[in-house]
Amino acid sequence: MKERNDRRPVLITGGAGFIGTNLAHRLLSAGRRVVIFDNFSRPGVKHNLRALRAAHGDETEVLAADVRDEAALQRAVAACATVYHLASQPCADPDAPGPLVQFDTNARGTLNLLEAIRCASEPPALVYASTSRVYGPLEHVSLREAGDRYEPEDPVLLGSGISESHPLDFYGLNGCSKGAADQYVLDYARTFGLAATVFRLSCVYGPFQTGAPGRGWVAECVSRVLRREAVTIYGDGRQVRDLLYVDDVVEALLLAEAKIGMLQGRAFNIGGGPDRTLSPRELVRLIGEVAGETPRVAYEPWRPADRRYYVSDTSLFSTLAEWRPRTAVRAGVESLYRWMRETAGSALDSERALLLAIAGSDARG
Repeated sequence: MKERNDRRPVLITGGAGFIGTNLAHRLLSAGRRVVIFDNFSRPGVKHNLRALRAAHGDETEVLAADVRDEAALQRAVAACATVYHLASQPCADPDAPGPLVQFDTNARGTLNLLEAIRCASEPPALVYASTSRVYGPLEHVSLREAGDRYEPEDPVLLGSGISESHPLDFYGLNGCSKGAADQYVLDYARTFGLAATVFRLSCVYGPFQTGAPGRGWVAECVSRVLRREAVTIYGDGRQVRDLLYVDDVVEALLLAEAKIGMLQGRAFNIGGGPDRTLSPRELVRLIGEVAGETPRVAYEPWRPADRRYYVSDTSLFSTLAEWRPRTAVRAGVESLYRWMRETAGSALDSERALLLAIAGSDARG
């Protein structure tokens, strides 16, 4: 493979979103040039861009465009060394569009990007942010109640989580559309030799999440507590997820770029693993401890495609890339709570928003 020109910028699709903003800040702080490719359709992303520009000035290049625009993607990809593909339609947004728009953005948009990379004179590396939802509802996993949570009856699964060898079972609009994209990325790596890898992300949380419904359940719960509103719990609240703080995701993304030759053509589960899990009931209790008050709770029926248990087995990526999450759940939730409390309710100074996020990161590191 041709040696890459590291002086070329990094392209982040969906770069003004939650993960994209944190990733862009880390790259810019290391002296790398970044191109933010975003259609700016989500609430809060323009504020995120202002924060980046306040901290980094003109080093942040912006392309206001959509991944459904093939020509715009071709122009952006041609000049870049690496692409972090984070753009997507959210999975549980109550205002999410219908199946055709979900498919066009998540599946066809990714295919547009892959074609742009394949046809480039010097194809950039690609790290694609997929989802753990590609494994489906996991209804075959036998569970038992254990206090305020469910846990697998199988002790091996309880201790390690769901691995990449688990059968794929696309489910729901998000799972199907992003699952199709997931498989296209892997096939382009194998068929056309693209330097591409897939991250199947679990629940990521941290600064620059808006707390809006369907855009991160941890941030949504924190936001409701800060507004003195009842926290909505769907089902019985014992469903379990592994949580991963955004700084740890950024570290994994950067390692994937650095080690792309080793990771090419493979998919990896990226999450907090068995040591970083919570149920909604446990999260509400933890936020109450952090806030110093007991949150109100409102129960609603189970939602379609809501799994009772999912925890990532991250051992494959951890072994190959020498990566481990560093942020414990309590420390991460405390950091997010402080950040959302300081930024709530007013037109926050953009640079202060970023400095608050950095301070939280430094405190944990």
